[in-house]
Amino acid sequence: MTAWPQSHAPAWSAQSQAATPLTAAPVTHWQTGYKSKLFVTDVVMLVVATLVGITIRFGGSPTAISLGTLDVTYETFGILIVVGWVLSLHFGRTRDARIVGEGVAEYRRTVRASVMFFGCFAIASIAFKIDSSRGFLAITLPLGVALLLIGRKAWRMHLARQRTRGGMTSNALVIGGVRSAQELTAWLQRHTNAGYRVTGVWVPDRDAGGDEWLNVPDSFIPVMGTQRSLATALNVSGAEVVVVTDTEHLGHQGLKELTWELESADVDLLVAPNVIDVSGSRLQLSTVAKMPFLHVSKPTYSSAAAWPKTVFDKVGAAMILLLASPVFIATALAVKLTSPGGVFYRQERIGLDGQAFDMLKFRSMRQGSDAELADLLAESGQGDKPLGKLTADPRVTRVGAFIRRYSIDELPQLVNVLFGTMSLVGPRPQRQFEVDLYDNVAHRRLRVRPGMTGLWQVSGRSDLTWEDAIRLDTYYVENWSLTADIAILWRTVRAVVGSDGAY
Repeated sequence: MTAWPQSHAPAWSAQSQAATPLTAAPVTHWQTGYKSKLFVTDVVMLVVATLVGITIRFGGSPTAISLGTLDVTYETFGILIVVGWVLSLHFGRTRDARIVGEGVAEYRRTVRASVMFFGCFAIASIAFKIDSSRGFLAITLPLGVALLLIGRKAWRMHLARQRTRGGMTSNALVIGGVRSAQELTAWLQRHTNAGYRVTGVWVPDRDAGGDEWLNVPDSFIPVMGTQRSLATALNVSGAEVVVVTDTEHLGHQGLKELTWELESADVDLLVAPNVIDVSGSRLQLSTVAKMPFLHVSKPTYSSAAAWPKTVFDKVGAAMILLLASPVFIATALAVKLTSPGGVFYRQERIGLDGQAFDMLKFRSMRQGSDAELADLLAESGQGDKPLGKLTADPRVTRVGAFIRRYSIDELPQLVNVLFGTMSLVGPRPQRQFEVDLYDNVAHRRLRVRPGMTGLWQVSGRSDLTWEDAIRLDTYYVENWSLTADIAILWRTVRAVVGSDGAY
């Protein structure tokens, strides 16, 4: 934290102890526009789903449906379905600004609202004797849900691109200690998808003794103390949301009064629990003596060894191996015919609970080139790093460069998955000398079976630092779920096709 130089002091730097009334938060135009675009996209997707359902079921020929004593065409009936579906999405708060753009809540609410609508429709059909085609509904419901999710995903990708450029974000005033504010600011700067930008810090019980700024790179974030009122701090930061990072500076009564004050300004209030890298599924809010507590469940790595993941791995590996068999055979022939040596390459890696196993790959390097690795890593300055990776490895053959770029060399590891030494998804297995460099945090990677792909592979692959890779791997280990495995496999396909970070 640094004192402002007088030559750069802003106009409001002169102290003013006069009370300033709280004013309404600035209108977040991007949220209004974004929600409108989601609404239009939802309507278009549902109209398409309804038209496809009518065309497939009835071939486009005019068909009447009985709504009690009234007969209408299926086109009119389709319009009623779309209107009711859209209303269900609205009342299900699927376009709430607090859930769009990140996390699974938006998708979950969309699916729930759709199912609820069709459930209510089924009850109404019985009550009012609506004679609708079950075939039409069987087509329209799943297609409509799929199109809705695709539309939401497309807009989410657009939102993420805009936020990486600094747009479509909300200004946040942090209330709490300087250290916690600095940590939150750095975290939000690394995670632009969150959509928040810290523009001010207010420490209500600290006499700053003058205007100061937060010590973060490329940002001018004012730190205010008792010389500023809450209203002034909100006006200075242009805040649309207040984030409390440390309640010690407010106390229980102070936090309650803060909610009352912010109510008149229509400013959202967030209380940061300072729990990082814990998935929402492990968090539960409970009340003890009328005080809310955040209950954090134990890590879920034990579930990663349970039978659902085992069945998923073995069935998935068998199916992929069957579908990829032509690529498997063609790669084996290409490796054998273009360079002397065997088709497969075996290397000892460290797996579950530190147990060694032989990992299989298609050979992508010259035969016997392992002896050169230590010298090459030392020359590149990576000899003492546990994630050493050569971006231009001279040992790689011409065919090897191609199969490594698109991760085809990893296909034989499906055999490892079938034999139970690896999983489809998990931390990548490393060699003994790399494991020897682990600290107590990195050792948590060994609590689950290693995987063919993992969270850090779909988040940057070899372009990530070792610290980022470990953070992602430990997050996966401690927050495992089968849904996450499926999502990682889907993202793996995209990462492989784009060949991002592959060497």
